[in-house]
Amino acid sequence: MKFYRDLAIITAVLCVAIGALLQFTGYTVVHPLIWHTLLFFVFLTGFTYYLIELGNKNDPGNLHVYYLASMGFRMVLSIGVVLLYVYFFKEDRLMFVFNFFALYFLFTGFEVYSLLSNLRPNLKKQE
Repeated sequence: MKFYRDLAIITAVLCVAIGALLQFTGYTVVHPLIWHTLLFFVFLTGFTYYLIELGNKNDPGNLHVYYLASMGFRMVLSIGVVLLYVYFFKEDRLMFVFNFFALYFLFTGFEVYSLLSNLRPNLKKQE
C-alpha cells in the first residue's frame, strides 16, 4: 500500500506543477491533453505495479521477468499512444510528444525507485 500512497503523492505534486505551468505560461509549454496523459500514466503505473506484485507473490524467483514484461508493456502501449496521436492530430505534435515522454520518464523513474526500495530488505536477508 505504500506504493499507492506514494503514487498519489507524486500525482498530487505533478498536478500542482502542471497547474502552476498552466497559470504562468498557458498552453505554450503544456499540451491541452496533459491531464488525460497524467491520468493515463497514473493508471498505467498502478496497473503495472499490481501485475509485478501479483507475479512476485506467485513466483518470487522470477521477479525480473515480471518487471521486464511490465516495462515492455508500458513502452509498447506508450509508443502506440504517441503514434496514434501523431497520426490523427496535426496540431501541437511536438509539444504532445515532449509532455508525454516527460511524464513517461517521471513515472518510470518513480516505479524503479519504488521497486528498488521494496526489494532492499530482501537483498539484506540474502546476505
